[in-house]
Amino acid sequence: MTAESATLRMMRSPLPGLVALALLWGLAAPAMKVNPRYLPPLGLVLADARSVWPDLLAGLWRTGEETLLGFLFAGVIGVGCGVGFAYARFLERGVFPLFVVLQNVPVIAFGAIVVIWFGNGLAAKAVIAFYLALFPIAVNTLRGLQEADPERAALLRSFGASPAQIFFKLKLPSALPSLMVGLKVGVSLALAGAIVGEWFGDTVGLGVMLLQALYVEEIARVWALILVCGGLGAALYGALALAERRLVWWRRA
Repeated sequence: MTAESATLRMMRSPLPGLVALALLWGLAAPAMKVNPRYLPPLGLVLADARSVWPDLLAGLWRTGEETLLGFLFAGVIGVGCGVGFAYARFLERGVFPLFVVLQNVPVIAFGAIVVIWFGNGLAAKAVIAFYLALFPIAVNTLRGLQEADPERAALLRSFGASPAQIFFKLKLPSALPSLMVGLKVGVSLALAGAIVGEWFGDTVGLGVMLLQALYVEEIARVWALILVCGGLGAALYGALALAERRLVWWRRA
């Protein structure tokens, strides 16, 4: 039984798929003589990554810092906005449409304004990450709070529960599944925002290295950076998925 459970757990994890994809890339691409301009051999990509690993680590640290800073602010403010929209109808009707309008502004246009306001430092990249992550967190918080069972709320109210008790005992737990979805989407968008923000001008970061590699057409370097960015995004998403398993334990498969 234990062996079967371990096998099922392994099959559900992304590790077998990643290993299979790496083997396919490493063996099939050279065997099929794929043009390295389109898909360089995996060994060449890994060798290039090793040759610049100090720069990769520095860029990984900087981009991760920008992503986490923007995401944390988006999480706090997004949840606060979602709660405000759920409890104040005039806010939902008056302010929520502005959220929708802002999301239709291209990030390139918004990023240019942010750079003018905040310069090319860490703050500007964090603001762009915040901008992209805020909307899904606020919307999913609002949706989760609206999905709370009104009959259970009325029952708690009949027993003398205060609005705060109803919120923490019923509405917040009911909103957690939807909120965690918003956080997982938000952290992925925050990473994208940090990388795009670095394209406006900086000296360190994965986005900077990616832009430099594109300019000189270092295809292996581009693929190495894609792998590093994907690994960072997977790590952030996985951390939130693990937190979701701990917090939303009643929804565990």
